[in-house]
Amino acid sequence: MDRNVSDLSGGELQRFAIAARAMENADIYMFDEPSCYLDVKQRLKAAQVIRSLLHPKNYVIVVEHDLSILDYLSDYICCLYGTPGAYGVVTLPSSVREGINIFLNGFIPSENMRFREEKLTFRVTESAEEITEGETYQSYKYPNMVKTRTGFKLSVMKGSFNDSQIIVLLGENGTGKTTFIRMLAGRVKPDKVRDKEIDMPACTVSYKPQELISKISSTVRELLQKKIYGSCSQAQFRSDVMKPLKIEELMDRQVANLSGGEGVTKGCTLSLSRKAC
Repeated sequence: MDRNVSDLSGGELQRFAIAARAMENADIYMFDEPSCYLDVKQRLKAAQVIRSLLHPKNYVIVVEHDLSILDYLSDYICCLYGTPGAYGVVTLPSSVREGINIFLNGFIPSENMRFREEKLTFRVTESAEEITEGETYQSYKYPNMVKTRTGFKLSVMKGSFNDSQIIVLLGENGTGKTTFIRMLAGRVKPDKVRDKEIDMPACTVSYKPQELISKISSTVRELLQKKIYGSCSQAQFRSDVMKPLKIEELMDRQVANLSGGEGVTKGCTLSLSRKAC
């Protein structure tokens, strides 16, 4: 309650926005992607708060991507399909299970309508193979670090990471995940130790920020040509990154008019284009 809104993390801002809407006395409540930026624990709590708003004389509409939260939160589901940036179609309401199956299968039985060629499946893969003997990878070390902000202190124990690794940071909102990776990326400087700067690992970092609010007055094509012209002209980058992310469908769209998901797609394309080590 005593924090400045400008100092809140993405998840904390989301919780603040949900609380602000939930405190209103309304006939219809609308929540656009309420689980975005929230950790696992807070997603469940947000869903509980939204369900508590439902009474016999009001109505709640939620836009959501998280299927587990969708299953817990919903009474009925409307699926949307179409071409991003061109058109969209809303199906009639279905039961929760039927609605999720329609979305995953890409097929509407009641209308005999297929809107996606392939089904969406979730396969649990085995853990990555261990590094075989004889293979060497570049290793990077980061020191003990401390970052102090108003009412918050992050303490980082020294550690290391290697090439050919994916490391995931998991924790509650507001515990410093974004601050930590921003320090590794050089966007935020850790506190000095006895008036001395802390030596960070000598590596180049490609960083995609959590929030992608953009006021750039240009198209996606103009932005990419300005920022990553060399990568855009490479056939491998176009096939490995731009085609799977469907960024080419957004080329003529204004950056400021992109939806939240389209903004993330644009941010991922920019980040994957930069050489990092």
